Amino acid sequence: MNVDFPFHFDARGRSAEIGDSDHIRDLIEQVLFTAAGERVNRPDFGCGLQRLVFAPNSGELAAATQFLVQGSLQQWLGDLIEVNEVLVESDDAKLFVNITYTERRTQERRTEQFARGGVL
Repeated sequence: MNVDFPFHFDARGRSAEIGDSDHIRDLIEQVLFTAAGERVNRPDFGCGLQRLVFAPNSGELAAATQFLVQGSLQQWLGDLIEVNEVLVESDDAKLFVNITYTERRTQERRTEQFARGGVL
């Protein structure tokens, strides 16, 4: 079992725990929404998806985001997952990031969707 992210207490008053698959999803979320320089001992950690909140939404932004996300996930989580596909879609004021990956330990293939400004 792993400590849940964000850290909180469960009904028993202990640190909340989650399984391995949900832990990997939490790690992906941390990589996506952590800006470079935000972590003290890892100043280059993350891809900074949050900074795109004020960027003008366009096809070019979606393409650049796709490369940014895929590179960051391979760099920081490459030992846990194999990134199969990153699809970025822009729809008016929203940017959707769909990530398909395979967990290296279980070979389970999963797809997760994130949106600019939060998780769906």
